[in-house]
Order: sequence, then C-alpha cells, then structure tokens
Amino acid sequence: MASTGQPPQSLKRRDSFSAREENKLVITPLGAGNEVGRSCVYMHYKGKTVLFDCGIHLAYSGMAALPYFDEIDPSTVDVLLVTHFHLDHAASLPYFLEKTTFKGRVFMTYATKAIYKLLLTDYIKVSKVSVEDMLFDEQDINRSMDKIEVIDFHQTVEVNGIRFWCYSAGHVLGAAMFMVDIAGVRVLYTGDYSREEDRHLRAAETPQFSPDICIIESTYGVQHHQPRHIREKRFTDVIHSSISQGGRVLIPAFALGRAQELLLILDEYWSNHPELQNIPIYYASPLAKRCLSVYETYTLSMNDRIRNAKSNPFIFKHISPLKSIENFKDVGPSVVMASPGGLQSGLSRQLFDMWCSDKKNACVIPGYVVEGTLAKTIINEPKEVTLFNGLTAPLNMQIHYISFSAHADSAQTCAFLEELRPPNIILVHGEANEMGRLKQKLTTQFVDRNTKILTPKNCQSVEMHFNSQKMAKAIGKLAEKTPEAGETVSGLLVKKGFSYQIMAPDDLHVFSQIATANVTQRLTIPFSNTFSVVKHRLKQMYDSVESSTDEESGVLTLHVHDCVTVKQDSEKHISLHWTSDPISDMISDSIVALVLNINREVPKVVVESEDIKTEEENEKRAEKVIYALLVSLFGDVKIGENGKLVISVDGNVARLDKQSGEVESENEGLKERVRTAFRRIQTAVKPIPLSAS
Repeated sequence: MASTGQPPQSLKRRDSFSAREENKLVITPLGAGNEVGRSCVYMHYKGKTVLFDCGIHLAYSGMAALPYFDEIDPSTVDVLLVTHFHLDHAASLPYFLEKTTFKGRVFMTYATKAIYKLLLTDYIKVSKVSVEDMLFDEQDINRSMDKIEVIDFHQTVEVNGIRFWCYSAGHVLGAAMFMVDIAGVRVLYTGDYSREEDRHLRAAETPQFSPDICIIESTYGVQHHQPRHIREKRFTDVIHSSISQGGRVLIPAFALGRAQELLLILDEYWSNHPELQNIPIYYASPLAKRCLSVYETYTLSMNDRIRNAKSNPFIFKHISPLKSIENFKDVGPSVVMASPGGLQSGLSRQLFDMWCSDKKNACVIPGYVVEGTLAKTIINEPKEVTLFNGLTAPLNMQIHYISFSAHADSAQTCAFLEELRPPNIILVHGEANEMGRLKQKLTTQFVDRNTKILTPKNCQSVEMHFNSQKMAKAIGKLAEKTPEAGETVSGLLVKKGFSYQIMAPDDLHVFSQIATANVTQRLTIPFSNTFSVVKHRLKQMYDSVESSTDEESGVLTLHVHDCVTVKQDSEKHISLHWTSDPISDMISDSIVALVLNINREVPKVVVESEDIKTEEENEKRAEKVIYALLVSLFGDVKIGENGKLVISVDGNVARLDKQSGEVESENEGLKERVRTAFRRIQTAVKPIPLSAS
C-alpha cells in the first residue's frame, strides 16, 4: 500500500516505533505463572533470549506436565539457566535438550549437575506412567549431561552479548540465583531461595547490584514460618509420640534436598535418646547411598557448621538405607523417610497404602505440597483415600504438616526486596491466592517508590521499555589523564556485546581478544637492466634514497624513505620488501610501475654521468616518467598532434597538453580524472624541474 500524508512525519513515527521495539524487554512465564510447578520463565531483549529453569508439574503426567514450550521457538533461545535440581525446576530439561530444536547453551552449578542426573534417573524409575506418557528415558538424560555446562558462584560468563553470574540461594545444595545483564539492563531470577541458615546450608546471599527487574518466588505468599527450633521440636515430638504407641512414622520427602536436613535432625535426636536407638530409621530411596555420597563430596559448599565438623555429619549412626519395599521387614515401630514427597507413586506411596488405616501410625509432611497431589489431599484429613490400586481405604493415621520447606516466607521476601529495591518486581512460583495477597502487601510496602509489581499468568507476557544509551568507556592509557572540556579523545572504538570501549592501539591486546599484527610484504620483479638505472630513477623521483649492502646476502640495497627496501637478488630479478601500511603500499606501487616501465624501454637506458645534467635532458626524463605513469593508470596513451597526449578509455577520448596541463574531452568525468592524475604525477616526479610554460 502506498503511503500518503506527510512522509517526514511518517518516517519519524516509524523510526520512533522501531527504536521502541528495540528497547522492549519481554518476560513470559511458560510455567509457574500463578501456580507452583513446571518453573520456566522466558525473557527476550535486544534480540537475545534467555530461559530460566525447565521443570515439570508434579500433579500431571506426560505432555501435560511440561511448560508451554509451544509458545516459543526453542531454536531462538541463546541461554538456558537452571537454578537447582528439584523436579519442578529441572525435570523437563532432557526433553527440551533432546526433543526440541533448542541449540543454545545450558548452565547450572557443579552440585546441581551432579544431583540432576541421580534425581531424574530416580524419577523415571518411580514414575508409574505408560510408555506413551514417558517424556524421556535414561539415554536422553545421559545425552543431556554432555550438553550441560557448569558455572561457579560469582563467576561471570558471557554468551552472545548476554552476561550472567550467580549467587548462593540457600534452599538446597547447589541452588543459585541468576543475575543476567543484557545491554546494561539487569534481571535477577531468584528461583527457590531461603534467607534462613539451617543445619547444613547457608542463607541466600544478597546481590551487591540492584537489578532493574526482580523475578522472585512467592510460594508462601503472606505466611510466616514458625521459628526453626519450634518446628524441630514439633517434628521430633510427633515422631517420639507415635513410636511410643507402637506406631510407624512415614515422612514423604524427595530423595535429595530437605531429606538430608531432616536426617541430620533425626540422627542427632536418636543420639541424644538412647531409649530410641533400638527403633530403626530408614532412608528409603533407590538412590540413598549415591545421594549421600554426593552430599559428602560437596561439604565445602555448605555452612560453617558442616565444614568445621570433625567428622562427616552425613555418615549417619542411626539411619540405614532402604532400596525397595521387598527389603523392608515391617515388624514393629519404625521411621521411614521415602520418596517422592507428593505421594504420587514409588516407595512413599506403597508405605502409605500399607499404613494409612492404622490410627497408631503417623505421616509427617515436611515440606511444601503441590495442588493435585495426594500429599495435598490428606492435609485436609478426609475420611477415606483412594489407594494406588484404585480401591478406597479409611484414613485413620495421624497427619502432621510441619514445613521445613526452604522457601522464603513473607517477612524474608519483604526484607530481601527492601534491600534490593528493584523498580520492577515479577512474582512467580505461587498459587494465585497467595501470590495476590503478597502483591497487596508489597504494593503497600513500596507505595512511595513507584515500584511496579506484576503477577503474570502462564503465557501472559509482561512488556517493559528501557532507554539504553550508547556510552563508550575510555580505558588503559587513554584513561590515565582526564581530558579537558572540548578536548578530542582519539583511539580505537571496540564493541563487545553491548558495551563500547575506547582504547589506545597499543592497549588493544591487553583489553580485548583482538590481536594486532604487522604484514610484511615481499614482491619479486623480473629485471634485466642494470641496478644503477633503478637507483638513478628513484633518486630523481624521491628525496630520500639511501644505498647500502645487505649484511647477510651481500647484495646491493636501496632504502626509499625508510619505508621500502629494494634489493638486487640476481642479474635477472629485483625484490621489494616493506611493512604494509597505506604510505608504504603507495610508495611500493610507484616503484613497481617505475621498474616495469624501465623494462619496456627499448633500447636499454644507459646511465650517463650524473655530472652532465642539462635542463633539456631532465625534461625528456620527466616526460618519459609522466608517460609511463599515465600508461599505468589509463592504458591507451598515444602522442597526437602538437605533442599532445591522446588518452582513450572505454570509447571516450581526452587530449592532454603536457605544457599547460589543460585537458580537452567531451566526457566531463574522464576530463577531471586526467587533469587530477596529471597534477599528482607532476608533484610525484619532483625534484625533477618541470617547465612552467
């Protein structure tokens, strides 16, 4: 469609629109938007795309458990950052890496990578789903391991102009918060984090930079955690009471994460109560031993209590591993910690089905439970439950919810954001009601600061605009002296990603990966005349021509303006040597033209004594040089009437008066080219005196 109206205004509007689009940052939750589960957040800015986390929803199976990957083109994702190993943050990674068009790079911490493989292998084994609903197999997990790169805390990595680094998030071993910087705009993604130090993990760090956007979990909304010592006492009291009545205690928990924290509590309690030491505690997971070996490996990543311990606290005195239900002798009171934590399947579900009808037994749910799971259902203590085989049974066992979930509560979240003071806050990883209450509380807290607080649903995009100004930093030698107002700073402008730097050429190899090099050129020309002819002609053309003998080869050598060296390699060849730069290249070209012209002259030029120089002879030599150079520039040059030179180029003819420099031609372009070339040639043949007439 043809544009109408006022073109300048239309173009201005279009330029404004394109600039606005370029400065638009888009954030879209593909999972964990107004829900807990399948954490996956998409971010796009300045043509760069980052994906945070890649989890599944534990209440669903098959494709329904995945984030909404069909909303994006996986091939455009530059970087995928995984915060920790929990299934709702990492379990769709093998699917995304192996069964989509994703070809970017994926990063997680060392501990997360070590545990990721163990946990997902366990997930496949305990998931009782059909072959059609299997998202990936063990081979996919192994192949994905080869593609995962590791990052250490506070290590800065840059990929295609995207800079990012991570901070400790507490929560579980290896958990990280990622800070991403694209063109100076910083985004902090917390993942799951905890601001409370526990028995083995440090509290989450506070980043030293305030981000422009903070994408933060809202799992517990406005709830407040009980003090830790009260929760620990409730936990041990419930277990002690149930065992004293001859009951069994089931603690459904994932194989890694909170399980290790609870095992530390139980082992210490048993050590302090000799009367309980004949009651077995089982850590029931196919991966029990391997899980503990990972924790033993990464003790240096934990808090001071663990690092300063005289012996490894994860070598438990009163806890035994249990691989399967077949190895379990259910005779009398016992405490069993079994995976998974949601009671959907696996060992925890098998034990629940066996024990749920006995009122002496107890089930202690120690962490956050996801909507749609059996663990969430039994918290409300229904009279009956549906067993895994489809039958119903009375729920007589005692249900206790004592949360050791290492998520920040309302007070910790508010304090964390108060320290960071980000102008934009996006809440994710929380049920809609809890998230809404937290948004209201934060709105009240930041009412005077013009802070935007957003709670997007899955696939609902948030758009923000940032006016990014291009600014170049002077570094190295150029930064040693502060320039005066109006003073020009001269240097090389180097662009790396979205940052610009000005530096002195000498500093290029210091502050960038660009290496400087000198190109030394050597050109050999056939030449059968005497070398003294070349020397003679060069002295006529250039002011500075020095003669010498090469020390290594002993051949005659001429140095022209200290730029180009001419050597007589043999009776039939001469060679030119120079370090490439615009001036040296120009001088070498003129020397080549001069030598080739000497070769074309018949008969051979005989050098006369330099003492016999007349004005007439100088004029003749100058005419020959001018003629040779014009031939090299235009090709067809002939002598016409009245001594004028006739120059033909592509059917166009120009006539040049050598005495006056006047040019006649019907083609204005050719006329100007010949006039300019002749003027420059006259300048080049100095100091040969040319007639002014």
